[in-house]
Amino acid sequence: MSIEQLKNKLPDYAKDIKLNLASVLTEEGSGDLSQKQIYSIALSVAYASKNFLLIKSIFDEANTILSDADICAAKSAATIMAMNNIYYRFIHLISDKSFSALPVKLRMNVIGNPGSDKIDFELSCLAVSAINGCGMCIDAHTNALIKSGVSKLGIQSAVRIASVLNAVSTGIEIA
Repeated sequence: MSIEQLKNKLPDYAKDIKLNLASVLTEEGSGDLSQKQIYSIALSVAYASKNFLLIKSIFDEANTILSDADICAAKSAATIMAMNNIYYRFIHLISDKSFSALPVKLRMNVIGNPGSDKIDFELSCLAVSAINGCGMCIDAHTNALIKSGVSKLGIQSAVRIASVLNAVSTGIEIA
């Protein structure tokens, strides 16, 4: 299924989302990100959404832009953040801060070695963390990206992609 077909599945009340979708998946609409970064982020977010139509549409487009290693990294970003966002959101929100001193004991080696470009992986992890609402992970990935020289516009663009694709998933589910 193409992105255009996906847009056509969105009802009239999601007109703004259709327009935003057309924009954020372009370099013009997602400032300071390459097409490869845009689709790495979009695919990670689609996997995190668990919405079959969104996954299929983004995958069909991303498959022409991303390598097999990039696709695997998108899956890794979605799954590792599914774990980390829950754990670190708990650490952040619990009033008893002594929990943060306990050993995490969760394996997360993929963050250090994602098998694809580290910056692209960090952008994907940030986008998924924004959807999952983990402030600690958002801060950690944003700081890593800034240290790596990614602009604030590029960071904002990653989160804009996440927000629009999240809205697409919602629009499809309630249509």
